Amino acid sequence: MASKTQYYTAMSIDGYIAGPGSSLDWLFQAGPSTAKEDRFSAFFGQVGAMAMGAATYLWAVEHDQLLHNPGKWQEYYGTTPCWIFSHRDLPAVPGADLRFAAGQIPPAHDQMARAARGKNIWIVGGQFADCGLIDEILLAIAPAILGAGVPVLSRRLPASSLALTAAEHDQRFTFLTYRLHRQ
Repeated sequence: MASKTQYYTAMSIDGYIAGPGSSLDWLFQAGPSTAKEDRFSAFFGQVGAMAMGAATYLWAVEHDQLLHNPGKWQEYYGTTPCWIFSHRDLPAVPGADLRFAAGQIPPAHDQMARAARGKNIWIVGGQFADCGLIDEILLAIAPAILGAGVPVLSRRLPASSLALTAAEHDQRFTFLTYRLHRQ
């Protein structure tokens, strides 16, 4: 099976991945879901490289105090290399395999694909969609309505480029998987 570049995220019913101030606290308040945890574990087991933007990275660093407790990064992500996209200097979590990038997306994606060694690439951000580099969108829709915040993928993807390949749910979350057709 060929590796895929996947955008995987949790979102509120009204389409936000983070609340005001880029906070993810709302997701922890959405309550537990064994299906969500099991899905993420299975998903992350197939990930060989990942990428996130500066806002997500800084929220995680501050929320989990990762500069003072770097072992939490390894608990979450192990030794998976992570590209952090930012045009400013950011603090590095000690011991984490972080690669700070500020340039073009396609060359970084090529580096990620080599580092992934046949496994999938997890994208936490939409710029890869702008470059036509996302193969799948995986959404865990949480029982929350935020009213404002950071929208999922904050860009236009026409219906003709998306094909629903899976839809499931448990008592709290809905899980959708879309395959992207490159135009």
